[in-house]
Amino acid sequence: MSDWTDGYVADIDYTYGYYPELNPLRARLALLNKGLALPGLSCACELGFGQGLSVNIHAAASGTQWVGTDFNPAQAGFAQSLAAASGSSARLHDQAFTEFANRSDLPDFDFVGLHGIWSWISDDNRRVIVDLLRRKLKVGGILYISYNTMPGWAAFAPMRHLMALHAQTMGAPGIGTVSRVDNAIGFAEKLLATQPGFVRAQPQVTDRLAKLKGQNRHYLAHEYFNADWQPMHFATMADWLAPAKLGYACSANYLDHFDGFNFKAAQQTLLKEIPDAVLRETTRDFILNQQFRRDYWVKGPRRLAALDQAQSWRQQSVLLCTRRADVPLKIKTALGEATMSESVYAPILDLLADHQARTLTLIEQELKDQRVQLNQIKEAVLLLVSAGHMALAQDAPSIANAKPHTERLNAQLLGQARSSSDIAYLASPVTGGGVPLGRFQQLFLSAQKQGLKLPVEWADAAWQTLNAQNQRVIKDGKALDSAEKNLAELSSQAGSFAEQKLAVLQALQIA
Repeated sequence: MSDWTDGYVADIDYTYGYYPELNPLRARLALLNKGLALPGLSCACELGFGQGLSVNIHAAASGTQWVGTDFNPAQAGFAQSLAAASGSSARLHDQAFTEFANRSDLPDFDFVGLHGIWSWISDDNRRVIVDLLRRKLKVGGILYISYNTMPGWAAFAPMRHLMALHAQTMGAPGIGTVSRVDNAIGFAEKLLATQPGFVRAQPQVTDRLAKLKGQNRHYLAHEYFNADWQPMHFATMADWLAPAKLGYACSANYLDHFDGFNFKAAQQTLLKEIPDAVLRETTRDFILNQQFRRDYWVKGPRRLAALDQAQSWRQQSVLLCTRRADVPLKIKTALGEATMSESVYAPILDLLADHQARTLTLIEQELKDQRVQLNQIKEAVLLLVSAGHMALAQDAPSIANAKPHTERLNAQLLGQARSSSDIAYLASPVTGGGVPLGRFQQLFLSAQKQGLKLPVEWADAAWQTLNAQNQRVIKDGKALDSAEKNLAELSSQAGSFAEQKLAVLQALQIA
């Protein structure tokens, strides 16, 4: 009997992650910062969408038509249920890449996204994806692709191989994938205890294994224990994508756009001396010991005139999605901690403290007397969005069109939160993307939407939901053992939610 999994872990579900880089709105800003022409966003595709949280949030929260596939029928079924709940036009399938790529009804795409899946599939599947990009990604279209890369995996790759081999050869199928993962980790620990020569040469492996041991087993199974697992040098990725006529545009991580935050002076000088983009990016990865890349590629990148680039920046709308008081003027970088200029950032943050969306034109005009320039505003937007304190905003018609769908999707997700903490995001029609919100905060929001006005009432409603399922609040690693303690903790969290989150959620048109 044929194995439809093709060596991919499929007997346990993948995690319910949301990946903002898959939001085409963020992709367009990254390209704009590099001075590249922007495509339209009428149709997009996600390949290997997992549980489908990202694709459903983006389909509900924007006017973009989304199509996608994930070969795991359980995951595809869940994704389809979210699409049906939201009423979006997302077309989500449970087909393998070959079957999906050969569909006769596939439109041409402005944007195609693959998060992580590239590292876990066979070369045959990679060829199918490249051919799909060659045929169906429009000229000027964007590819988002994230993948495990070298040299950051060079030290741990042999240990991953050993653990996967142990799971394959020593784990009886009947014990389940999670048990095989646990046993493989246990075997690796026994090996390290013997002080092998490999670990003496690569001492960081010990810390890496210790961190891995504390991670979600479903994540580990999909990340480390597939039959195919290949970290890839950037230059190798460029070779793979060349037949689809894709050129590297930029990193999807906005912080990577600032060399001064990532490289010492001598390193910056060296990189500037490298004219070839592929060699330069490969060298960057060696300097940073890069382990995971998130990149945007474009089919035929075109340069924008400086005037057009500045005009497009000025038309971009943003809003603050964190309380003004909670935004630090420090940011963590590859070189440590950097302090942002208070004379630049404080006026921007003060102006946006009401959480209302404004174009960069309006921000520039409002701050003219404080001598804050457009280039400084642009830098602040990139850094604050990267840190999660600021979000890009859609125009008013797009927000209005998306809101009915996000309301229906969020109602479904809030219903999930009654019994599970698996999904920690809701959809915003303002940003066209996802907003992080934990289970208890979702329960408080549900109570508020039901007409309860006081935080103590939200806490009581949340406790009733938990208690009915014999669940307890975990604090400091321990379950609280009485109703009074649970209610007190929930009341404290509900008060913080009212003070710190509710106004932001209202501005994002989630509450």
